[in-house]
Amino acid sequence: MVHAYILIQTEVGKAAQVASTISEISGVTKAEDVTGPYDVIVRAEAETVDDLGRLVVARVQSVDGITRTLTCPVVNI
Repeated sequence: MVHAYILIQTEVGKAAQVASTISEISGVTKAEDVTGPYDVIVRAEAETVDDLGRLVVARVQSVDGITRTLTCPVVNI
């Protein structure tokens, strides 16, 4: 299982709506609107890195109001 944090910047005033919409996507375990350089932080999981990529590109980035994403895979040592 691959886990990642997805840091999201949104259009002004859209953070809560984006977090709510993303929280309904399969593979997303948590989505919260926050303050700081990013507007929403998402915790996601997938079976493989390829599946994670498809989740981010096909599902997360298609949510209305998102302007930029940064995916940070979790590294377990």
